[in-house]
Amino acid sequence: MTSPLRLGVNIDHVATVRNARGAGYPDPVRAAIVAAGAGADGITAHLREDRRHITDDDIARLSEQLTIPLNLEMAATDEMLAIALRHRPHAACIVPEKREERTTEGGLDAAGQHNQLAPLVSELGAAKIRVSLFIEPDARQIDAALRLGAPVVELHTGRYAELEGEPRAVELRRLADAAALAARNGIEVHAGHGLTYDNVAPIAAIPQIRELNIGHFLIGEAMFVGLAEAVRTMRAAMDAAR
Repeated sequence: MTSPLRLGVNIDHVATVRNARGAGYPDPVRAAIVAAGAGADGITAHLREDRRHITDDDIARLSEQLTIPLNLEMAATDEMLAIALRHRPHAACIVPEKREERTTEGGLDAAGQHNQLAPLVSELGAAKIRVSLFIEPDARQIDAALRLGAPVVELHTGRYAELEGEPRAVELRRLADAAALAARNGIEVHAGHGLTYDNVAPIAAIPQIRELNIGHFLIGEAMFVGLAEAVRTMRAAMDAAR
């Protein structure tokens, strides 16, 4: 029997809209609560070095008000480690971060950054924070996650989302193979980036994947149908594929 598939909703871009005017609205914490009520299993928020969307206050309020797990996306820096240890979210997903990028571009080089990542993974784990590494669907990166002792990997689906036809099918096979390899080694598998109603089903159908984290599309769709309806529709698409 295939395990249930969880949906994590990323509320970063509610904060993007708020910050565009410097006003107090729309409130990403309110969006998180709406998403939870519509069937989200968790909330993801990326606290970036430049605070371009989510702020420290958002993380504090999410930590206080959420009744479902908070997944803090963070760069591998001492500053972000200290923030994670202060708020103790359910999970911390370590992602690559470049100041000039519009969104996270590609996966973390866990293999090449082993010495930098090892103490962060250790400290987060010791604080009972579930550590996830956002990586490409590549055997070398999965091996690195295993050596680091990370209990979770999140496979980057951005390339899959951008491709069409046979190239997309090839990338889908890479994702499926990577998910199977990670699961065989006792690592929980998540996936995310660029997923929409139209492309989520093949990813959701990969049996080893336990969670999808989806944000930008859902926030965009919410402009037309409301966030609760967007979450419910995505939830239904995922469940149908499962």
